[in-house]
Amino acid sequence: MAFRFETLEIWQLAKEYATRIYAVTAKFPRHEDYGLKSQLNRAVNSIALNIAEGTAKNSNKAFDYQLEIALGSTFEVVAGAFLAKDRAYITEIEHRVLYEDGQRLAKSINAFRNTLLIS
Repeated sequence: MAFRFETLEIWQLAKEYATRIYAVTAKFPRHEDYGLKSQLNRAVNSIALNIAEGTAKNSNKAFDYQLEIALGSTFEVVAGAFLAKDRAYITEIEHRVLYEDGQRLAKSINAFRNTLLIS
């Protein structure tokens, strides 16, 4: 039996985003291991984990709350990508990809939240 979150497109997108962030942060300088690298990795994990946790909730309101946290974490990762670009840890092209993926994920989470409010 599959868990409900496994069937959600937003969870799949969040999982892919996490893979991309981890690949990028793996190249950060060692002095960022407990700084921006750690923060980005924790925030990107929070997205997928909160979506998954939300599927276990007994109400749409409770699920929406978890999605709100996931959305906030998405914004945090996008903001962190700006910091990484400013510090020359990532290229302009890498930043653009992370930004566009973050934007797509945020829009998908919001669209899914809207379906919860309707039902």
